[in-house]
Amino acid sequence: MSKIQLKKRHTLRKSQVSVIYSRLKSEIGGAESRFHSDQLEIVETSTSLKLYMVDKKPLLMDLDGVIFPTLRGLLEQPFTERRIVVDSGAVPYVVNGADVMRPGIVSISDDIKAGSPAQVVEERHGKPIAICIPLFDAGELREKTTGKMCRNIHHVGDEIWALEY
Repeated sequence: MSKIQLKKRHTLRKSQVSVIYSRLKSEIGGAESRFHSDQLEIVETSTSLKLYMVDKKPLLMDLDGVIFPTLRGLLEQPFTERRIVVDSGAVPYVVNGADVMRPGIVSISDDIKAGSPAQVVEERHGKPIAICIPLFDAGELREKTTGKMCRNIHHVGDEIWALEY
């Protein structure tokens, strides 16, 4: 991903907000209600990434048309949907931006779909450490024993995490 620079920031209309929340609901189900607010702002960047500020905090992102919580959003409003749990041996690699490999995966929630974002959490404390795009559905992920399973798109310490608002 190229260097991210903030370009424009403005408050969304109620009609736009309802569309954003319905798109979020299609991704994470009922947990979408945790992100409701009276004020939702959009921050456009120099890349295809758009951030949504919920009460002036960057809790949601739109990356290539898919709305999903940012890591800050997952830390502030945790939920159990779309979860891939990795063991402690995989954590340093994932936090540094590595893709998720099958040997490091401990468990996979049933709602994982290929091509839709998922949260990667560490086993010991259950804290989210990355957002990834699974390459396979949940059943296929469980069947496989080796290889790359998810592409890391946002992790602790990356450019999205470090952006200043």
